[in-house]
Amino acid sequence: MIWKRDWGLTYRVFITWSLLLLVYLVFIGILMALKLSIGFIIVISVVMGLVQYFFSDKLVMMSTGARIVEEDEEPGLHRMIEKLCTEAGLPKPKVAVMQSPIPNAFATGRSPTHAVVAVTDSIMRTLNQQELEAVLAHELSHIKNRDILTMTLASFIAMIASMIMQNFLFASIFDRREGGAGAWIIAGIVAAVVWVVATLLMMALSRYREFAADRGSAYITNNPEALISALTKISGRMEYIPAEAKVAAEGANAFYIIPAISGKTLASLFSTHPPLEKRIENLRKVESELRGY
Repeated sequence: MIWKRDWGLTYRVFITWSLLLLVYLVFIGILMALKLSIGFIIVISVVMGLVQYFFSDKLVMMSTGARIVEEDEEPGLHRMIEKLCTEAGLPKPKVAVMQSPIPNAFATGRSPTHAVVAVTDSIMRTLNQQELEAVLAHELSHIKNRDILTMTLASFIAMIASMIMQNFLFASIFDRREGGAGAWIIAGIVAAVVWVVATLLMMALSRYREFAADRGSAYITNNPEALISALTKISGRMEYIPAEAKVAAEGANAFYIIPAISGKTLASLFSTHPPLEKRIENLRKVESELRGY
């Protein structure tokens, strides 16, 4: 297998981590603005850090409804992933399946040895074997590129900021401490800024990492045409998915191979993936590279 380290992705992950640290410090500033004790702030910060690192993958699994399946439940899927892992030089991740009308897939986990690859039941019905292998190789490329943890942490920070945004007015009304209402209002405004920054960071990194994972899929399978066909099929199928199902899936769009965009929520304004045409163009270039012309 040909595998080229993507230094552009490495650079972007480093920048994202640096900015996430800044965002994290801003979040601590929010807690301080609410006049919480320093000890409490330290405990909350440490607990949040540990939760993000050790349980972020489980939170993604819970939010998507993905369920770990054993080999006797999905022997074909397990064999396919095991074969691709051998090609990619990766340990076999846990395998999960989601019940969803949306044909999609994602990978999560903090490292190659603590990873999960999940697919929807509908994608297994929609794609042929070569196309499904290409999609699974795309997800394994995310694991090999080690970009999943960064995306998971960014989404977790955005989620916390979103919770503060949604509840700061309610909290300000019932906070009877002196200056408590004003502190909550300030916290709500800062949380909105943090949410926008974290979302923009996810968008910038996610778009590039999708290009990198598409290339990785082509390197692992030596079949970029299969991924082009899979992406085209999945994208075309999205038009027929009910808007309610898309809304339910939008929270995890940054992780999916193709985002489920309903157009009915604020999340729809933020594209986490490059246009399909650009991804196909990128894969055509990889195909030319692999074929030597």
